[in-house]
Amino acid sequence: MSWFLYVLECVDGSLYTGITTDVPARYAAHAAGKGAKYTRGRPPQRLLAVLDCADRASASRAEYEVKRLSLQRKRAFCQQHAPEPAVSAACHGDASGHEHEDDALTAKGAATTSG
Repeated sequence: MSWFLYVLECVDGSLYTGITTDVPARYAAHAAGKGAKYTRGRPPQRLLAVLDCADRASASRAEYEVKRLSLQRKRAFCQQHAPEPAVSAACHGDASGHEHEDDALTAKGAATTSG
């Protein structure tokens, strides 16, 4: 079973990093307020990055490393690991598989980060 590290941008511009075996299902849980406590008050706006990991241990190690990055380096990481269009579409409810213009990564200098 594959594990994935994912990074979400929340509605307040902050970033949330987590691990899962099913990115679209986990995104839906966050969006429905049933994910992590952090995202209950800051629902996800978009999926910024997905990294395929061999197992849970490697996903956890990757999560730890990403959480230690500065906001600028996290955003650079997200640009390097942008999700596949089909995964992004599944998370954002777009059955066509096309990314939306507003899904483009934008720089928000005043955004906060979350672990």
